[in-house]
This record gives sequence, C-alpha cells and structure tokens, in this order.
Amino acid sequence: MPEISIDPVVSYRMYGDAVKEKTDVTWTRSALAGEAGVGVETLRFYEQEGLLDEPQRNASGYRIYRMPDLERLLFIRRSQGLGFSLQDIKQLLKLTGNILTPRKDVRDFAEARLTVIRQKIEDLKAMESALDSLIHQCNGKGALTGCPIADFMKDSKGGCHHE
Repeated sequence: MPEISIDPVVSYRMYGDAVKEKTDVTWTRSALAGEAGVGVETLRFYEQEGLLDEPQRNASGYRIYRMPDLERLLFIRRSQGLGFSLQDIKQLLKLTGNILTPRKDVRDFAEARLTVIRQKIEDLKAMESALDSLIHQCNGKGALTGCPIADFMKDSKGGCHHE
C-alpha cells in the first residue's frame, strides 16, 4: 500500500505517492485577508491602487481569490517589510513579472531603495542626537519658562527647519 503524506500547507491536498499543488483553492476577500495577515480594507485598497487584479466572481457574485492572488499579496507584504513604498512595489511587480527582465535591473532597483533607507537612518540618527541633547539640557523641574526643549521648538532659528 502506498504511503500517504499530508502537507499542512493550504495549497496542497493528500495524494498517494506524490503531493501535487491544489489548483482549485479559493478564498473570499475576508478569508484571503486573514490568510495573508492583512485587513479587508487593505486588500480593497491594493485592488483600487492596481497592486492586485480585480478578482473573478462566482455565480453568486462573491469575489473569488486564487493562489496567485495570495502569492502577490504576500509579495507586497514582504516588499513593504523591506522598506519599499507602494509605488516601488508597483515597479517591482512589473520588473519581476517579466521573465525577460535582467536580474541586474531588480538588483539596481533594490540598491536604490537601500540608499534611501541608509539616508533615512542617518537622518534619524541626527534627530536622535539633537533630541538626546535637548533632553539632557532639561532637568524636567519647574515652570515651562526656560525649558530648553520648548524653547528650541519655539525658536525660529532652530536647526531642524527646512528652507
């Protein structure tokens, strides 16, 4: 008798000697959102922004999502986790959705995002240093008058203003 294995991943079903991908898995909007760990409104927003294709509908008119929809949604979430904006993700989806795209194009795109992230880190470090300095100048006692933090925020010559 052949050994039967059960793969716990929702996209697979039980078979004898082989585990084959289940192609007929479908989800409703709320089920897909739950599977991907996002809210229903987020899913709706991604559709409106063109990040997800308009889903098919069943005979009753309910939206039906399939495995490629889940994969794309997870791609979006992973991309956001790496600091890509939704505009960046649209471009990434175009790049990675074309088998003819050279790997270098994807790498260059990711490197550009890394440069932006590194600059933000430097900016955050500067903000941290400035705020830390102000906190150390303020003992937190007495009236607001003379508070170095409040005075800095009110000062029109403060170092954080953009011209």
